Amino acid sequence: MAGDCRPSAARSFAVSAGRISAFDVTAPAREVVDAGGAVVMPGLIDCHTHAVFAGNRLAEHVLKLQGSSYEQIARSGGGILSTVRAVREASTQQLVEQSRPRIAALAAEGVTTIEIKSGYGLDLDNELKMLRAIRELAGQVSPRLVPTFLGAHTVPPGISRADYLASVCDEMLPRVAADCLADCVDIFVESIAFDLADARRLFESARRHGLRVRIHAEQLSATGAAALAAEFGALACDHLEHLDATGARAMARAGSIAVLLPGAFYFQRESRKPPVALLREQGVPIAIASDLNPGTSPIASLLIPLHMAVTLFGLTPDEALLGVTCNAARALGRDDIGSLSTGRRADFTLWDIPEPAFLTYQLGGVRPRAIYIEGQRVKPT
Repeated sequence: MAGDCRPSAARSFAVSAGRISAFDVTAPAREVVDAGGAVVMPGLIDCHTHAVFAGNRLAEHVLKLQGSSYEQIARSGGGILSTVRAVREASTQQLVEQSRPRIAALAAEGVTTIEIKSGYGLDLDNELKMLRAIRELAGQVSPRLVPTFLGAHTVPPGISRADYLASVCDEMLPRVAADCLADCVDIFVESIAFDLADARRLFESARRHGLRVRIHAEQLSATGAAALAAEFGALACDHLEHLDATGARAMARAGSIAVLLPGAFYFQRESRKPPVALLREQGVPIAIASDLNPGTSPIASLLIPLHMAVTLFGLTPDEALLGVTCNAARALGRDDIGSLSTGRRADFTLWDIPEPAFLTYQLGGVRPRAIYIEGQRVKPT
């Protein structure tokens, strides 16, 4: 998965100090693992999740089935704000306990790295609480957790958008950076959330504090958010159903990854698909993620979105597989994971399947035989 899906010519590789050190080595090893004819793949990477939260939004799901839209539910006080209320009422330990099973479900599928966003606290104390819950989970679970600060998820009640964004930029973000609680900063740009000027201000603040940026862009409407994010060298632009050619060209120039989220598309029963042909034409790398969250993608699986990316969005099996390995790593700004290459961390999985593309074919009932993270076999969390 080092840029393509061709099988390696090598029949073995060596691991030293947690990293892949060489291929087809003949020198003696301290331990030998016989894959027994299995397909060996890099550990999967879920590069966009909101896996830490409290409660659920089943009642809103019923409203959607009855015809209510995401925007209608959000404007009536539901949506993200209903999860905000649940998170604010939960302790750090309760967040950890409620979120661990979701991480375990991803880990059981061979996911070895999981990005997790804050964004359900929406004030200093509760955003920090979420990020500290992610840090605590990172010490308890087998997958590697990558935290993202999403204080600019939506505007909480009782405060203007301008005043809230000022709090995000001038109060929350400096604390997050000082306490090393996040690797990246994210924002949701949409009519029900924030606008381009807000995103520019946040990204300028992130730059001053040495944090990389990414964005929820062009999900419900065309906003120009992807082009703006690319101006700041965004690692990734996510959703992108309404992406236009200007945005795609800007992403290509910046090297930003297009993170597609077919689970949200499916669960929202959307009809407008991301412009995959445009992304291909402009040479924008594509990643696939679960968008695991309580409201628009309650899917604790990466294999399901992998399958959906092929069946709903028309990706080739190779494109989809690269989307949950090397391109997903690039969406996180990581060059040490995502492929079985010399110098990369030895995150790999063994599968009893005929070839990797089988994972885009069978829906359900597929799990890796074994999972290794940095050369150590792990049990699903």
